[in-house]
Amino acid sequence: MSIEPAVIQALEAALEATPDNVGLRLHLAAVLVEDGRAPEALVHCQSALALAPDNREALTLAATSARLAGDSARADAYARLATASTARAPAVSTPGDGSPAPMLGDVVPIRLLEGADGDEAHDVEVPNIRLADVGGMEHVKRRLEMAFLAPMRNPQLREMYGKSLRGGLLLFGPPGCGKTFIARATAGELGARFIAVGLSDVLDMYFGQSERNLHELFETARRKAPCVLFLDEVDALGQKRTNARHQPMWRSVVAQLLNEMDSVSSDNEGVFILGATNAPWDVDSALRRPGRFDRMLLVLPPDRDAREAILAYHLRARPVDPTIDRRALAGKTEGYSGADLAHACESAAEFALEDSLSTGAPRPIRADDLARALRDVKPSTGAWFQTARNFAMFANEGGLYDDLLDYMRSHHFV
Repeated sequence: MSIEPAVIQALEAALEATPDNVGLRLHLAAVLVEDGRAPEALVHCQSALALAPDNREALTLAATSARLAGDSARADAYARLATASTARAPAVSTPGDGSPAPMLGDVVPIRLLEGADGDEAHDVEVPNIRLADVGGMEHVKRRLEMAFLAPMRNPQLREMYGKSLRGGLLLFGPPGCGKTFIARATAGELGARFIAVGLSDVLDMYFGQSERNLHELFETARRKAPCVLFLDEVDALGQKRTNARHQPMWRSVVAQLLNEMDSVSSDNEGVFILGATNAPWDVDSALRRPGRFDRMLLVLPPDRDAREAILAYHLRARPVDPTIDRRALAGKTEGYSGADLAHACESAAEFALEDSLSTGAPRPIRADDLARALRDVKPSTGAWFQTARNFAMFANEGGLYDDLLDYMRSHHFV
């Protein structure tokens, strides 16, 4: 089947803007397979697996792509990995972006919406984590308390002050700092259901289907209220329409998102819309009007206490030398994101494993392993702050980036 070139070009443009979006990369790979371009699809599958090595969909699609490309040995290897991945079932849910969580409960997926043919249409989670499980981020917790949690717990006061539960809150900041995890914890705090939406859940190659997908996701959230509807990478889903003037598909998706948030034909009461973006300056300004994402909240890299909690979490199930000073390590990781710290712990474990294999004597992770890992793993947030600097200084209409500017000044970024 031949795919319209414009569809592939639109997917490639979106992927260029968000190269770490595994779901979008796999969607593009599937489209390329359908278009008879298996070798290109395999390259995208391999890139996705570099970001998410245990992703079953990526492994399965890689096996299919390799087989169609004529590489049967590689196809068999990916197929075996996909089978092994399916057999593994994690006991606990961990924050995918390295967010701090000294103790976590399970995230339980439940089937709530049946499709027209009787098949499940969307997975809706019931998170068993709370804001107390999130290390640091006190200013974020306070803002969530006032925007959603306190009005929900005090309906009489909410009615007295006319506080609506409509509208949304946009979390922004460097990648890997816990935006997704805190959205899930907010749903757990509310005792609400949680629906996570990425670009790959919405975008479809067929005309008009993307808008229908977005509408159905909002309808699911309305039927299951109270519900937290989390829109990840809003800069891609709701990018400025001036940037998408040559991509009519994107303009219509943004228009549909505006209509859903305005609830033209439905009531969004009890639907808490949280969004996350690394690039708020690329979000269409219409999405930030009252009743939509009318509040923006900065999610910063973890402070020292939070970094210590993250390190403890990622080392908790590994053999570790008891003399390791996590507090001292936390002091050496200023500017590291939660994802950076998770990567450093993984690297330290690899060094200890390599040494154990070469000597034939297993040993715990030592302080020198972690020191070596921190030399290799550099903080990733600096590049984001360099990009954000110009927007904070010269595009701060209405004080939109005041909090960001204050942080950057206090840390000598400006």
